[in-house]
Amino acid sequence: MKIAFAIQDTRTAVREARRAGRTIGLVPTMGALHEGHLSLVRAAKAQSDFVSASIFVNPMQFGPKEDLSKYPRTFERDCALLENEGVDLIFAPSVAEMYPPGATTLVEVEGLSNRLDGVSRPGHFRGVTTVVAKLFHIFEPNQAFFGQKDAAQAAIIRKMVRDLDFPIAIVICPIIRESDGLAMSSRNVYLNPEERRQGLVLSRSLAVVRKAFEAGERNAGLLVDLGAKTMADEPAARLDYFSIVDPDTLDSVNDIKETVLVAVAAWIGPTRLIDNMLLHPK
Repeated sequence: MKIAFAIQDTRTAVREARRAGRTIGLVPTMGALHEGHLSLVRAAKAQSDFVSASIFVNPMQFGPKEDLSKYPRTFERDCALLENEGVDLIFAPSVAEMYPPGATTLVEVEGLSNRLDGVSRPGHFRGVTTVVAKLFHIFEPNQAFFGQKDAAQAAIIRKMVRDLDFPIAIVICPIIRESDGLAMSSRNVYLNPEERRQGLVLSRSLAVVRKAFEAGERNAGLLVDLGAKTMADEPAARLDYFSIVDPDTLDSVNDIKETVLVAVAAWIGPTRLIDNMLLHPK
């Protein structure tokens, strides 16, 4: 496994693999890896000949009051995990390497970027799409792998790829959960045992909505009310949103006739958690 810190070294390694006839799979990460990340790596390994991953805590996607300084950084452990999974290349740039002095160009998907998480985290998705666009230019992968847990991010990246004609297949992999149902996240390490228990209300609210949907309820407003009421049953949870939207446009849905995304976000103490599921009418 090669570890590259410079853009040019990364490009050289990827181009050598491509010249050898190998297809390139990319898994962008911010490190602090868990089983959810590793599931993306395994998907990339199954579908690509040359698996690459990036480890970069992107300052552009953090707001001024968010957790950039305390975001977990476990680089040596991350590298060991990726090597164990058979990753061929890790790109771990510095901030100066990714954003040289004087850089002012931004990539933003208008419309989608101010929905769901974009409402409470203004500028977040602009930071995501800017860094992902740069990674796509650096790696020129055949496929890039992202997690369903970040469903709004996935929709925005798919739209960016369509709009900017990136010749890249975006592969969205299922949410990986802890044994108690909590969606895996690097931020889960912030939760103390009581907060961890309280955080289960997110997956519980989704389960309540799924049960009502499977019983035949198709009115999105009623399902949203049901999910929000379940969230309110946990006093420690401060709800950000509970929404049912089109999974591609992130527009709100009234009557569920096609596949929809049910998404929830809430603060448990100082930690913001997200979760979601897709519902498919028969």
